[in-house]
Amino acid sequence: MVKSLYNKPYPIRHYVKIMLFISIFALVVDLVISFASIFIVKQQSTRYLQDTANLYIQQINHDFAYINHYMGWTLANDESVKTLDDKDTEYVDFIEASERVHKRFNELQKNYGQGYNFFFYLKEQDFFQNYAPMSVTYSEFLEIKEQIVSLTDSKNVYETFYSNWKPIRVRDTHYIVNIVPYHNRYLICLISADDLIRPLRELNLGEEGYVSLIGSNGEAISGPAADDDPRTRVSGAAASLLRFPPSTTTVTKAFSNASFHVQLVIQFGMFEKIMIAQLLIMLLFVVLTCTLSVVMLYFKKKVLKPIQNFSENLRRIHEDSESLDFRSSEITELEQVNSQFKHLIEQIKKFKIEMYEQELEKQRIQLNYMKLQINPHFFLNCLTNIYSMAQMQMHKEIEYMSLSTSKYFRYIFQSGDDLVRLGDEIEHVRIYLEIQKHRYQDAFMYRITGMTDDLSGLKIPPLLLQTFIENAVKYAVSRTQTLLISLDVSLLTEGEHPRLCIEISDTGPGFPPDILEQLQNGRPLKQAGGKRIGIMNTLQRLELLYQRRARTFFDNREDGGARIILELPLLLSNATLKGAER
Repeated sequence: MVKSLYNKPYPIRHYVKIMLFISIFALVVDLVISFASIFIVKQQSTRYLQDTANLYIQQINHDFAYINHYMGWTLANDESVKTLDDKDTEYVDFIEASERVHKRFNELQKNYGQGYNFFFYLKEQDFFQNYAPMSVTYSEFLEIKEQIVSLTDSKNVYETFYSNWKPIRVRDTHYIVNIVPYHNRYLICLISADDLIRPLRELNLGEEGYVSLIGSNGEAISGPAADDDPRTRVSGAAASLLRFPPSTTTVTKAFSNASFHVQLVIQFGMFEKIMIAQLLIMLLFVVLTCTLSVVMLYFKKKVLKPIQNFSENLRRIHEDSESLDFRSSEITELEQVNSQFKHLIEQIKKFKIEMYEQELEKQRIQLNYMKLQINPHFFLNCLTNIYSMAQMQMHKEIEYMSLSTSKYFRYIFQSGDDLVRLGDEIEHVRIYLEIQKHRYQDAFMYRITGMTDDLSGLKIPPLLLQTFIENAVKYAVSRTQTLLISLDVSLLTEGEHPRLCIEISDTGPGFPPDILEQLQNGRPLKQAGGKRIGIMNTLQRLELLYQRRARTFFDNREDGGARIILELPLLLSNATLKGAER
């Protein structure tokens, strides 16, 4: 009862209302996604910029600490510096020592960049010299010298500048300076504030974003001019009705050994508007596409699919197909037609099943009859062999023959299945050939090749090889020359589906021309006098069991003798064979 209410058919206008509801819901979801995307992008951008600033400041702190330590060690331990500070040093030695110090700091500058400038100052000798290529002009160098000399006159120069980088201003440019004193010797490292934060300026902080260094008194020592202050821009933007108020985020990070910090002002104004416009365009396209897809899918499922199923059922019944789809429809008119058609198809299907079962039973009766035809033929041949040995009083041979014959017929009586293992079938052939060798002695030999453990487990019809081996013994054994019977098994891997190949050959006279022509052309052999029944029955079994997918080749070898080649599809179980029959 519940199922019938759930699948109750409705008119088409009911489904149209559902489509409109889905469209409105999709628009609301699109709006929510837009705002959520803006918030997430802004948050992720800020986090990325913060992480980048942290990594850069950590690197600068490491560079500052190393340079400070390097200059302190050089002042205290370097022999060249001591030579320069010695008043009794000869001029030539002074020049050579100066060159060595210059070379040392030149290498240091190469490691940390051309923006770093290194100076050496001997107070008592009034010697002030740059010891690395300068990135400042000569006039700026003179002013830097003047400021540094004045700074070293302070009594607190050690406490103020050692391990503490401070900003100074030369003309309109701010520099970051570190002074390392040792008695009357001083090593100075100088870098422009703009050069120090240049990597951070390469970050995308928005159309109006910027980065600058801020001193301890809050004064900007790098970055934009005073009219670019964020407070000025925000107030100006708020005063204008034509501009979109930008979203500002300020990130401040301090250095560990410095009296200044870095400030990143992230402006999302225009970037945010462009991002929103692009996002809305993309979302609008996605929403429209999804909405149209959902509408079409819903319309297809509720309206078009039932009609298509009905049309497809008509086509299949016309093509005599079994796979019909009787899904119920939720459209009232179509459900009525579908119900009547379903009843008609069930009647036709029932009739076809009855006809199919009758035909299948007929094939099974014919297959069982063919098996019964084969078994008496082998039985009479074995009895004849044992009788011949008894006439010749071959007692030991009769004992062995009886045991082998017992195994032989036990295999026959136990082979009631449609398929047997290839290894068991080959062993059955070997027993048969051993029985015949006791009768014919040295009149023939046999050879079985190609059998492996992998091939032994493959399935073939029982007693498939018996007829061909028996004919080789019956028609090819001669008292004038020794016959060789060969059986070779292999696996053909050419093509998409591997096939089992079994080749049976002998060195006898071969097939008569008329018989070979009939076999090669697929014409049935005349079975006069009960002869050639085995070959025809085997060929018919292969045709029924493999549904014409097995191939058989007959020919005569160039050096004499008959050859039969069987190519069989790989079958692993009886279920596979039954599936092939159907």
